[in-house]
Amino acid sequence: MRKSITLSLILSAVLGVSSLAFAQGGLGFGPGPHGHHGGAEMAFRGLNLTDAQKTQIKTIMQQSFASLKSQGQAVRQQREAFEALSPNASNYQSAAASLAQAEANFTSARITARAAVTAQIYNTVLTSAQQSQYASNKAAFQARKAQWQQFKATHPLPSKAGSAQ
Repeated sequence: MRKSITLSLILSAVLGVSSLAFAQGGLGFGPGPHGHHGGAEMAFRGLNLTDAQKTQIKTIMQQSFASLKSQGQAVRQQREAFEALSPNASNYQSAAASLAQAEANFTSARITARAAVTAQIYNTVLTSAQQSQYASNKAAFQARKAQWQQFKATHPLPSKAGSAQ
């Protein structure tokens, strides 16, 4: 019972996240919730890109999204078919396992595509000065992230065990 509940919760979270990615227009490159940018756009912010470079980056990202679009649509159709099934259907568990595998494959493809896009932009679009700025921006981000993790470790949230009665 716990395994199926855990699987259901994980599957729901994955489905929600992948649905949000498609609602945003793809691979997490576009505007996110509340107007924030994620993915490659955030990584290349502050590099004083020329209009030509911005156009090249946009083209590379659009090509990457187009290459994954059919796989994403197939996963979405599989998800809709699974959601239409009744929990007492004979193939419910196998459909869940199949959907989980399809979601995992699609997530892997998206991560690999994002890495390929970043590498392509870094190697073909950015100048050497922009590449060194990118590296220093990344190092500064990692330092801020480590500082935040250290702060969270030294200032834990209060426990809510007493109010759960």
